[in-house]
Amino acid sequence: PLFQETLVNAGLNKYLFEMTNIRNQDSWVHKDEPKKATEKAMDLVRMAVAKAALMTPLKEADVDINQRALVVGGGISGMVSARTLSRQGYKVSLVERASLLGGQALNLYRTWKGDDIQKNLSDLVRSVETDSNIDVHLNTELTNVEGFVGNFKTTLSKGGNPQVVEHGIAVLSTGAKEFKPDEYLYGKDPRVMTHLELDRRFQNNDASLKAIKNAVFIQCVGSREPYRPYCSRVCCTHSIESALQLKEMNPDMNVYILYRDIRTYGEREYLYRKARMEGVLFVQFSKDQKPKVAAGEDGLKIEVMDQNLGENLVLKADLVALASAILPYKDEKLAQFFKVPMNEDGFFVEAHAKLGPSEFATDGVVLCGMAHYPKPIDESVAQAQAAASRAVTLLARERVKVSGMVAYANPVSCSSCGVCVEVCPYSAPSFVAKGPFAGKAEVNPVLCKGCGLCVASCRSGALNLRGFEEGQIMAMINEM
Repeated sequence: PLFQETLVNAGLNKYLFEMTNIRNQDSWVHKDEPKKATEKAMDLVRMAVAKAALMTPLKEADVDINQRALVVGGGISGMVSARTLSRQGYKVSLVERASLLGGQALNLYRTWKGDDIQKNLSDLVRSVETDSNIDVHLNTELTNVEGFVGNFKTTLSKGGNPQVVEHGIAVLSTGAKEFKPDEYLYGKDPRVMTHLELDRRFQNNDASLKAIKNAVFIQCVGSREPYRPYCSRVCCTHSIESALQLKEMNPDMNVYILYRDIRTYGEREYLYRKARMEGVLFVQFSKDQKPKVAAGEDGLKIEVMDQNLGENLVLKADLVALASAILPYKDEKLAQFFKVPMNEDGFFVEAHAKLGPSEFATDGVVLCGMAHYPKPIDESVAQAQAAASRAVTLLARERVKVSGMVAYANPVSCSSCGVCVEVCPYSAPSFVAKGPFAGKAEVNPVLCKGCGLCVASCRSGALNLRGFEEGQIMAMINEM
């Protein structure tokens, strides 16, 4: 970019530039062979000169940006993102598949810092529902998405009634769900429950919890397994917070946490220390020797091999809480609509973990919340604000320039095989619908990233990449 800016300042087209990377591609890799390195450097320079002699100025198209944003998912991260965009003056369409806003947070009792989640959630929902800049669409699904950055057209469906929303950017915050176990007597004994089910009892001020004498929490249920290797990240903190809540209700209660590894990272370590001081007992087990839960006449019986003591322990329990894994919705249709990737676990994958943690390679689409990966509320809120800020960098421009280094098709040479349409990860190539070249390939320069995949795959030689024309490439080869 620095050298291209220099060309612009000199009054030249910035695409009349070719760089020879002598350092990385030559001197560093051939430091022990200076003579051959010099010969290679001369070859590289000759190749660059040959290409530069055939370069032509390229144009960058301007694209208008629709000033409306679409937020998919009405959980905490989706609402925070929508509210952040609204407070900066942008119109927002917030789409939620359920009948209520809130997502999984509706089932949570309090944060690890002791904040009342339901009270704060109610305030957030109220602020979103009363915001004149935010249109809330409940019980609504996306059925189709067309367009590109700045000019999306999304079809919403509510009760079979379609509605088209035009927007410039999209925020994906579809959330995640709780895994329903098939072990530890879950679903067979009412005394065995998941974290969210226990939280609902806390919310309802269930008086029977005070009468419990022995409570056992079992960690890593459905996660960190060969079939689901990732850590759900929030479970350890959630279990410890719930254990402290039970001790607060009945200080004489025996509370055990059976764990493989305690991952209360950051300041959450203070919560772990507090649990230790309050008398919560921690028992470590291995992946190969998981606890066994059996129903007895006088309560539940849990057998577990303590890795630290090297002995088999038998615990009695009136309540067993399972730290169930967090599962993505694996919405492949949504991923196809917006041309965004998912990993093998079903979570959306960001453009770059450090340089683009809240955005996709697809321009105009950002992500936040647990659709990205499991995370606590505070991290979801932070990422939602980051996603909104990234979206504003596009919306605030009103117009964006598209790179001039994009692919283009020669319809005369095109055989309509469709290979380019299939291989492009950004859906840039398509077939001409009408006119004398109907059925031939064309490339949308706004969607094209200039990767050249379609050019390399074209069997007819109908596709070329501006800045890397066939004549330029052949001239470089001839100089070797």
